[in-house]
Amino acid sequence: MKTGVLADQQIKKMIVEGGISASLPILNEQIQPASLDLRLSDVAYRVRASFLPGRSSTVSERLDELTMHEVSLTGGAVLEKGCVYVVPLMERLHLPKGMTAAASAKSSIGRLDLMTRVITDHGIEFDRVPEGYDGPLYAELCPQSFSVLAQPGQLLNQVIFRQGKTILSDEKLLEVHQRTPIVSGDPVISDGLGFSVDLKPTSGDLVGYRAKRHTGVVDLSKLAHYDPAEYWEEVHTSNGRIILDPGAFYILVSREAIAIPPDCAAEMAPYLAMVGEFRVHYAGFFDPGFGYDAAGGSGSRGVLEVRCHEAPFVLEHGQIVGRLVYEKMDQVPEQLYGVELASNYQGQGLKLSKHFKS
Repeated sequence: MKTGVLADQQIKKMIVEGGISASLPILNEQIQPASLDLRLSDVAYRVRASFLPGRSSTVSERLDELTMHEVSLTGGAVLEKGCVYVVPLMERLHLPKGMTAAASAKSSIGRLDLMTRVITDHGIEFDRVPEGYDGPLYAELCPQSFSVLAQPGQLLNQVIFRQGKTILSDEKLLEVHQRTPIVSGDPVISDGLGFSVDLKPTSGDLVGYRAKRHTGVVDLSKLAHYDPAEYWEEVHTSNGRIILDPGAFYILVSREAIAIPPDCAAEMAPYLAMVGEFRVHYAGFFDPGFGYDAAGGSGSRGVLEVRCHEAPFVLEHGQIVGRLVYEKMDQVPEQLYGVELASNYQGQGLKLSKHFKS
């Protein structure tokens, strides 16, 4: 059996053969180069607490115990900041033996600090679908910084499919870099590609944004609509250093420009305990072609979604803040990120989610 992450043409074949099904026909725009976007259904369950069902329970059984009330999403409904909701997804999986799946928030959702994780029946991990899983999918939603208006059919999560062991060793990753550079400058390769934070921009002193604590609702259907100043405070520095406040959410940018070759995908490791009291990047997948060629061969910077934890933390320019784990594709996709696709973040620098005006 081949090993690797499935490409778009293989995902289409899974849909035709029934490995992926849905309550409404799956749309072409849901299929990305190496992932499938997942759609919210028409009801959200407000629950007392986040949960994993565990090996002996289905999600539905746990919802019977934990649901406080149901919220219809038809016509739009506000999901309030600090509350936990579970929404059944339209898609369900019938994975063959040897295949697993992994989910993450879509990039725009991560940049809104809308924590969303996929759970499965009998699941013991968030965002991980075990080998041979046959059943429904659910999204757990917990808006952290902004309350949001959600509707059925919206795409908050994405899922990739893996056959066998897909992660590239450091030696293989170095070979990829030597063949097709994956990062500007010298690569820091150790259990993936290390990346650092940019706090010395080439012009000006704007290095990031911090979410305001008291804002209006963000309607997920409205693009390039909101004034950033109503939701974000600009973060400036002249000395290459900022102090992260506990509990605050920041949008920063990587110092390095990153590229994902057509025969690779990548996942951002969400947290490195040894680098400090903060978590980086909730939205984890990078499709084949990100930062590759279409951005002039110079790569695209990685936007960093950063939440500081218990103690204030001094972040320095060039400090390693996380790593990008590269995986091999089973096949090269028919379409690459940024090529003939409406890819919002190709060639990006420091950028808020697509809901905000430029």
